[in-house]
Amino acid sequence: MTPEVLSILPHRLRDTATRVVNALLPASCLLCGGNSGTATLCPGCAADLPRLTENLCPQCAEPTSRGERCGACLHDPPDFERTFAACCYDFPADRLIQALKYGHQLAPARWFGNALATLPGIANHDLVVPLPLHPERLRQRGFNQAAEIARPIARATGIRLDTASLSRTRPTPAQAALPLKARRTNVRGAFACSHDLAGLRILLVDDVMTTGATARECARILKLHGAAAVSVAVAARAVRI
Repeated sequence: MTPEVLSILPHRLRDTATRVVNALLPASCLLCGGNSGTATLCPGCAADLPRLTENLCPQCAEPTSRGERCGACLHDPPDFERTFAACCYDFPADRLIQALKYGHQLAPARWFGNALATLPGIANHDLVVPLPLHPERLRQRGFNQAAEIARPIARATGIRLDTASLSRTRPTPAQAALPLKARRTNVRGAFACSHDLAGLRILLVDDVMTTGATARECARILKLHGAAAVSVAVAARAVRI
């Protein structure tokens, strides 16, 4: 069964089909092509993925000298309290993200989601909320990559997955195509929340964080609807070098 076929199945049927395929066929590592048993990546390639340093801003996961809050978060604090990242957005992790978003390969989403689920503090949330796509973009792509990362987090931690509360109300140009300073303006007012989240701790899930502009706007909306705290979980964090 091809990745394109899997991507258009309902997620429950998709999970079942994936398990059947994995049981019948040996897996090939998505990076080196070697035998990885039933895993998405072989142990060597998994170990080679770029990791973030230990000293990170606890709010946005930007590297800092001693793990203190970075100057940007001190000067203009985002509405989210913490950022979790499975790895650094660099080679070869970027290849996995691109295979997910543009190659319709869903296996990287499961790998990243399961990796995020093991991080300390991830389980201390009440809802897992994937960053939504606009319906037009969702029709074009056929799936929401953030939702595919969020599903294994929810399964592994037992936290309820909520794909309905947060929505994208207008299409926006891709953030990657914009100058850094234009990104916050691009997503301002692009999201809406339809449920009361009073007192809930939200884990907002996306594939990549670069400037954090999209996460900031989503967290702002979630807080306006009562969320007590918002953390961000991403497959990869792009950091300044």
